[in-house]
Amino acid sequence: MQKYRFQILLIVASLALAVYFLLPTYQDYSLHKELAARTGADSLAYLNDNEQAIREARAKRIKLGLDLQGGMRVVMEVNVLKLIEDLAKNKDDVFAQIMNQVREQVKTSDESPVLLLRRAFEERQIRLSRYYGSLRDDNDRVYDYLDAEATKAIDRAIEIVRNRVDQYGVSEPAIQKLGGNRIIVELPGVTRETEVRQLLQGTALLEFKLLKEPEVAYRVMEAIDKAMAADTAAVKDTLFAALKDTSAADTAGIPTPEGELSPEEFKRKHPFFAVAIVNPQQFPGEALVAEENKDRVRRILDREDVKRVIPNDAEFIWSAKPRFVEEGKRYFTLYPVKRTPELTGGVIVNARATIDPGFNQPIVTMEMNSEGSRDWARITGANVNKRVAIVLDDAVFSAPVVRNKIIGGHSQIEGMDNMDEARLLEIVLKAGALPAPVQIMEQRSVGPSLGEDSIRKGLTSGLVATAITMLFMVLYYRTGGTVANVALFFCLLFLLAVLAAFKGTLTLPGIAGIILTLAVAVDANVLIYERIREEILTGKTPRAALDAGYDKAFSAIFDSNLTTFITGVILYQFGTGPVQGFALTLMIGIVASMFSAIFITRVIFHVLIDRYATGISFG
Repeated sequence: MQKYRFQILLIVASLALAVYFLLPTYQDYSLHKELAARTGADSLAYLNDNEQAIREARAKRIKLGLDLQGGMRVVMEVNVLKLIEDLAKNKDDVFAQIMNQVREQVKTSDESPVLLLRRAFEERQIRLSRYYGSLRDDNDRVYDYLDAEATKAIDRAIEIVRNRVDQYGVSEPAIQKLGGNRIIVELPGVTRETEVRQLLQGTALLEFKLLKEPEVAYRVMEAIDKAMAADTAAVKDTLFAALKDTSAADTAGIPTPEGELSPEEFKRKHPFFAVAIVNPQQFPGEALVAEENKDRVRRILDREDVKRVIPNDAEFIWSAKPRFVEEGKRYFTLYPVKRTPELTGGVIVNARATIDPGFNQPIVTMEMNSEGSRDWARITGANVNKRVAIVLDDAVFSAPVVRNKIIGGHSQIEGMDNMDEARLLEIVLKAGALPAPVQIMEQRSVGPSLGEDSIRKGLTSGLVATAITMLFMVLYYRTGGTVANVALFFCLLFLLAVLAAFKGTLTLPGIAGIILTLAVAVDANVLIYERIREEILTGKTPRAALDAGYDKAFSAIFDSNLTTFITGVILYQFGTGPVQGFALTLMIGIVASMFSAIFITRVIFHVLIDRYATGISFG
């Protein structure tokens, strides 16, 4: 035992690590089972008490694919051709004929609409600059411009869809680009088809809203806090004072956790400020909420008694991204804004991310049409030194301070951390001005009952296949078969643990990959055992036969697993959906089976031979 100490410690550490990564999956199952058994107020109380544990377990558990969990899969296509048509500076009969020709070609061709358009113009010997760009531009330059605009249109569509899905509250959505102009959206647990179609196809709503004065915002938050604590008399007095005197600068009444109250007492007496943190000096008029508390704050703001203390002209909107990350926690901003927008995104005709040459900082410049320019000059002139929130689909992307009156419709937004953030804001601003039409090409729903049925049948097939394999190994190889079955258990445990650790998704094809992996793992042991039996027949001792069997069978096992692994890589790289799920579990399983079938079993046999040299049988 002493000489195998390192190998045994490695196996134990691997087992402990696997259990650590799989524990959240078990906790998630237990918590949701307990929650499903409760109803009414009891269910809500249990959710509030265990919300953080439920969230953490769900984030770290093995994810279930759409075929197992149920939900919707939508394939959307961005109408790039309509965007190109709208970009034309003039349109005549010739242009209409070319567009009709390209429109027909798009239906049967896999090439991009921009390339088909260029080819159609060149066949007629018409320069693209006749309808796009400057007359001096050659076809290459115009083509690059149109291709860039088409790519940006798809990026804008993906950003809009992602933002809407996040606001909709879908857990673990999958959004990815397919080909040149298609988007795949998978929404686990969603079954309301009409609502989802409206969510994904509706026009992006971009708005400019003024933030409420910090003093008013704090008074309203105090009123919410007292409403939660059921102090109705104090709520009325606080709200009346806030609406009567908006110039008061005293925010000393905002309670803070620091003080004589213990954390439990503070949470009981100030239920809103326990989850919505205020810092008047650093973040005036705003509240910071940890990501795990966002759902709780939403529920607070949706309460009828809380809605009554919020002024009719005010509302709270979340930031689109975390304000900062501290100790692994992401904190989002809760902005108090005026309910009525000052301006909508339809007036924006252009936006561009660039670098401010004076300060070498990323900025976004935007340009408005004549009507928007007049309104923007009026709005900025009347609200100097105040903040304006840029809101897309009820999420704040930026809240800059108005420094001076902006005339001419040309303005810039600053405060971005990097060019990626500026680029994102450019996409958001242009999304409201020039959204490319999006059409749903395919929609498929998987009901929860079908998902549960798939899980049951998949698990049943996997268990039956594993049981038959294990029974055969024990009957045919005796001691060797028992050790192989132990390795089989380790292999399955490691495979699921890796899926959980790297946040992989388990699908029905993935279950098929697991079953194939178990067969591959057993096959490796079969090769080793047959070789050991041959060595024993030559008269070698059990230890010598064991070492020779493992050494001589290793090359064949390694070669076969390597070629299978390469096949899995190719399937994952070029496949989509179910094929990728199968390939992922297959590749993980191959590595796990090599470790368990070769390393773990060999250590077990060495320990057994040291203790029971004559009691080991390979059939």
